[in-house]
Amino acid sequence: MKRLYPYLTGGITEDWTDYLLAYQEAGADAIEIGLPFSDPMLDGTTIQQASDRALRRGATVDAILADLAAVRDRITVPLFAMTYANLVFSDGPEVFCRRLAEAGVSGLIVPDVPVDEADGLSAAAEAAGVDLVLLAAPVTPPERLAEIAARSRGFVYAVSVLGTTGERDELAGTAAPLAARIKAVTDLPVLIGFGISRPEHATTAARAGDGVVVASALMRRVLDGATPGELLDDVAALRAAVDQADQEVPADHAHAEVSGDRG
Repeated sequence: MKRLYPYLTGGITEDWTDYLLAYQEAGADAIEIGLPFSDPMLDGTTIQQASDRALRRGATVDAILADLAAVRDRITVPLFAMTYANLVFSDGPEVFCRRLAEAGVSGLIVPDVPVDEADGLSAAAEAAGVDLVLLAAPVTPPERLAEIAARSRGFVYAVSVLGTTGERDELAGTAAPLAARIKAVTDLPVLIGFGISRPEHATTAARAGDGVVVASALMRRVLDGATPGELLDDVAALRAAVDQADQEVPADHAHAEVSGDRG
């Protein structure tokens, strides 16, 4: 089954967990939650603005995890936290990963921790029962790509373009070749992110990979004042687009279901 992992900046609004629940209701297979950081080097303007708004509201890791714990009984899809190394290592990766798990978060993405510096974080994540997801880019050399694929857990994040996150008019031509390279060296699902801005992009990317991560396009809508109900419609449109690609894939080519994924 092709997967849809929409992104939400934690703490961006007072009712931000209502967006989380809306994403789930709209058919998200998992949800990526951004833990805002003051220097998000990999994020483009939209996610930076979303992080700035959350931080100005006083959002902290503690507050966001407390909000998640409060709705944990209503969340049925896996949650992946995305953040930067400073937040992870300030109290130590063991403490950070344990706190994620206690709040119901089962995955972690830290884009500024490269695979060859991930030993400590990987061990801490595994001990806490948290999947550490690693990223690969179009210029990642073959040997490094194989190592990323071997050490990633949950899925492999295919960064479709060189550069930061952000909406784009077209899906990058590098997305499909990168997904093919990763799929050749792993049985893990390969999710394509960065620049998935429209439903038609989601369909095309899902054909190449095993699903998509959509961030900036959704966060722009939240920044512009869209309600959780309106975001439910947006995510539902992306769900339909991903399902369109799924219907084109022969059943014997589909990956086996992963425990905890949407049924």
